[in-house]
Amino acid sequence: MRSVVLGGGIAAVLCVPLAVSVAAGATSSDMVLTGDRPVLASATESIAWPASGATDTDSGTRWSSGAAGPGTQWVQIDLGTAQEVRRVRLHWARAYAKAYRLQASDDGATWRDLYHTSTGDGEVDDIRGLSATGRHLRVLATQRGTPEGYSLWEIRAYGPGRAAPAAPSAATAEVPPVAGGLTTAAKKEIALKIVSSAENSTVDWRSEYGYIEDLRDGRGYTAGIVGFGSGTSDMLAVVTDYTRRKPDNVLAGYLPALRAVDGTDAHDGLDPGFPGAWRAAAAGDPVFRKVQEDARDRMYFLPAVRLAEADGLRALGQLAYYDAALMHGISGLRSIRERVVARQRTPVQGGDEIAFLTAFLDARAAEMRTEAAHSDTSRVDTAQRALLNAGNLDLVTPLTWEVHGDRYTVTA
Repeated sequence: MRSVVLGGGIAAVLCVPLAVSVAAGATSSDMVLTGDRPVLASATESIAWPASGATDTDSGTRWSSGAAGPGTQWVQIDLGTAQEVRRVRLHWARAYAKAYRLQASDDGATWRDLYHTSTGDGEVDDIRGLSATGRHLRVLATQRGTPEGYSLWEIRAYGPGRAAPAAPSAATAEVPPVAGGLTTAAKKEIALKIVSSAENSTVDWRSEYGYIEDLRDGRGYTAGIVGFGSGTSDMLAVVTDYTRRKPDNVLAGYLPALRAVDGTDAHDGLDPGFPGAWRAAAAGDPVFRKVQEDARDRMYFLPAVRLAEADGLRALGQLAYYDAALMHGISGLRSIRERVVARQRTPVQGGDEIAFLTAFLDARAAEMRTEAAHSDTSRVDTAQRALLNAGNLDLVTPLTWEVHGDRYTVTA
């Protein structure tokens, strides 16, 4: 058993006998706050080992994440009301976390660290001397101690408040919606809104099909829902596909000019009519709007999300890869990732997801600063990094972030 007594901002790790009393940081009158309270887990191996197995009163039940899925997993308990937490006792099964964080939250989206370690060794961890208040308590496991994933026999939190009435969760092996990645419709929509705030200064990305201007960044015209460029081949790909689907469209006549200016910032053959034709197609033709969405997904969204999934990243990491792909291209994303992987393991490789994402965002911001047109790194630093610092690896709403000095919120 490992007993951790916190105080004065210093954590002390002590080896103590199993029959330890609740002396430091808790009193004999403290109540168990977690017994039979509603609980969610990011993954469950089977219905035989559900999340509720870690909070019920049966010592023979447990939660197991299983070995599949991202390296980071969590168990989250709703305490029913804001509670002061003074002590947390974790009883790990054979599959334990080498690195994990105890966190509290008022809304289940923004989390505060109560305690973290990268030297977990399993069995029982008794963390005392805590001083935090929140309605939600989470064990965020970020690095495995064994290849089997994570498993907890018991999570017990203690505090002076009156425990909320028992409300046990039904046993289930389904992944809860809040734990979904960007392949789920709801999480994809959130990601598109965050990216649109950086690309178009609005979370209403569907209002931007007709956007077009020259940003004087060396890429010619920038247009549409993700900034397709006349100098970067993707605008040419959009108009080519549009013409394949609808040959008599108002942009088809500009294909020779788009081929000629591809790779340059020139407008030869496009001015003065091309911007108006783009806006007209976006305003009046659902086929053109669908072409833009398909191009976004085919060229940027799906390849980036698949790469992030292969690295074991949750929704926030998938967003970070997608946003990098939009700005730097898929090859640019891979180049940034390769520089990070050279010194930091991915979750699938056994690395800590928070450490990996921190390194990735550092490398992404450094890459942006090499280009004058992208020297504003707020889409990384006050958006993605802000969500990472809040522990919101799953893009759970409500979300608040800033880009280019503007503040955005998504509530659902």
